[in-house]
Amino acid sequence: MQRLPADVRRGQLIEAALAVTAQQGVAALTIRNVAEAAGVSLGVVHYHFEHKEELLTEMGQCLILEISEAMRLAFSQLVGPLELRGIAGLRELLGAGIRGLWPIIEASPDHQLLTYEITAQALRQRGAGNDSAGAIAAHQYRTMDTQAVAFLDLCAQRAGVTWSTPVDQIARFALAALDGLVLRWLVDRDSDATLTALDDLVQIIATKARQDCSPDHHLETASDPSSPDGNR
Repeated sequence: MQRLPADVRRGQLIEAALAVTAQQGVAALTIRNVAEAAGVSLGVVHYHFEHKEELLTEMGQCLILEISEAMRLAFSQLVGPLELRGIAGLRELLGAGIRGLWPIIEASPDHQLLTYEITAQALRQRGAGNDSAGAIAAHQYRTMDTQAVAFLDLCAQRAGVTWSTPVDQIARFALAALDGLVLRWLVDRDSDATLTALDDLVQIIATKARQDCSPDHHLETASDPSSPDGNR
């Protein structure tokens, strides 16, 4: 068996676990079938993941970060050549990020279903008294909250606007809407309807911002070379 750096091996095991659960569901996941799928011994899996719940947590985080990366890539491709300011610019930026995640969602329905399965399994076990398993769902949503807040803050910063509602509340609302839209798409696979709904979501989120007219803001961004506007 080839020796790999720890982070590479963990990544390999997570991918193997995702492959197993995509075919058989979360309930079928065991350390043994992960080892078989990865072509390693049981001891290797146990060395990197003490128990199944730790592996499930890492799987959930991997799926979330995969979506977030697609959103950031679409956002960065739009921001580069254009100057997008004000509420209209905010809508463009939000739309780029939120629509940018759609191709990867559409291409990976099994992975999207897994995110719901992991959550449901964790909550079911929490209801049965397994608090450590129940913590998986909380960790999933903390990760999503962190990613969503960072994205919303970046959009507002680039557009020169301020959120009029606490950004963590906006993130919570947006994620709840996305959860529902993706789950509905998994049922009916109506991508056109989902994209229309995503555009509606962008419009709603943009109403929660106001134009930042502070002269100090413009002075700071003009003088700070590390800011998005500093090199204009």
